[in-house]
Amino acid sequence: MNIHFIAIGGSAMHNLAIALYDQGEAITGSDDEIFEPSKSRLAEKGLLPEKYGWYPEKITNDIDAIILGMHAKKDNPELLKAQQLGLKIYSYPEFIFEKSKYKTRVVIAGSHGKTTITAMVLHVLNYHDKPTDFMVGAQLEGFSTMIKLTEENDFILLEGDEYLSSPIDPRPKFLWYEPNIALISGIAWDHINVFTTKEEYEAQFEYFTDNMTNGSTLVYNEEDEKVKNIAEKAKKPTRKHAYHTPKYKVIDEEVHLDTPEGLMPLKIFGEHNLSNLAGAKWICQHMGVDEDDFYEAIAEFKGADKRLQQVVKTDKALVLKDYAHSPSKVQATTNAVKKQFSKHKLLACLELHTYSSLTKEFLVHYKKSLDQADEAVVVYDPKALEIKRLDPIDEKVIKEAFGRQDLKIFTEPKSFHNFLRSYHFDHHVLLLMSSGNYADLDFDELKKWVE
Repeated sequence: MNIHFIAIGGSAMHNLAIALYDQGEAITGSDDEIFEPSKSRLAEKGLLPEKYGWYPEKITNDIDAIILGMHAKKDNPELLKAQQLGLKIYSYPEFIFEKSKYKTRVVIAGSHGKTTITAMVLHVLNYHDKPTDFMVGAQLEGFSTMIKLTEENDFILLEGDEYLSSPIDPRPKFLWYEPNIALISGIAWDHINVFTTKEEYEAQFEYFTDNMTNGSTLVYNEEDEKVKNIAEKAKKPTRKHAYHTPKYKVIDEEVHLDTPEGLMPLKIFGEHNLSNLAGAKWICQHMGVDEDDFYEAIAEFKGADKRLQQVVKTDKALVLKDYAHSPSKVQATTNAVKKQFSKHKLLACLELHTYSSLTKEFLVHYKKSLDQADEAVVVYDPKALEIKRLDPIDEKVIKEAFGRQDLKIFTEPKSFHNFLRSYHFDHHVLLLMSSGNYADLDFDELKKWVE
């Protein structure tokens, strides 16, 4: 097939382009900007566009399919040309479903934890040489791409995102997948630029269970009341398995999981990660991995990229970075780190980057989310407010929203970098949380600052 990607540089889009190219498909693509690592990975395959921009002359009747990324706009010149010619236009999730409609689809959903749970399941399957197709939203150790599509594998494991499918398809991505097996990890209002009320956002997960196949299996976190209510009301799944945080002990700053064979040390920590582990165990069992084999494999799991990932360790400080950005994620991550490293001083730094986090009305949901940190920092770029066409936010509003008058606030990367450079690290844990680029931090330089 001749397949053209509009907005090929996206994290998911470029991985799909590479996966299809490796299968022998003829791939072209366009974008107005492409960043690393997408740029290098596309260039390595000869898929990097020669010039940035949109070129409707590329769109001809020779193209069998267009895959449209969220980065594009409704008036994108290439999209308009494809519509004019009557070409088949897929959203990213629609194309994934097209490739997997004859497989057993396992979908991991939830406002938080879905990437980690998907990564855990993939790690266990890979450890035991059980091949599966997959799509996950983070780079994983031992995997060259975030997507694998084959003809022969029976299962496909999908991270189910509730964000929109494409600029011309406002349905949440996970509503495309029609799961045979599904998991919901937790629900906390997010994406307020799309779902303007909490009720509207929560309803998407009801639609998700309504969209499961008849006679399907639903695994759910019973410690989340919203999830529990939705799961109990769901009619499509006939088998339902609740999970909760398993028992564990912390010994010398190492988590030991209580298993039928006794205490087992893990390389991860935090109650939310242990809850994720419990959900992953159920999914693995439904995919043919027994309990003993699951424990053997999960003992070696180090976490997904940017999920409590250790980036620097010196005599003076441990530096962790995490994708946390919504209020519930920020609070859970901060609390987990403080509990795990209770003898250390915790410096927690949050970059406000998303549309939601930069909206005054939503900021109040961050109340107490950084309370467990000994010192707390918030970084944001006022230019981002201009780009997103949001009202300016002053420091007083942010301090009141977080409920910390001692909160340090930086509005430009350089000032934040200077703060870290001059900070006196002494038996500290530095926690960096962002869905962006961590205020342009150079982690090689950061290592020098904390030595």
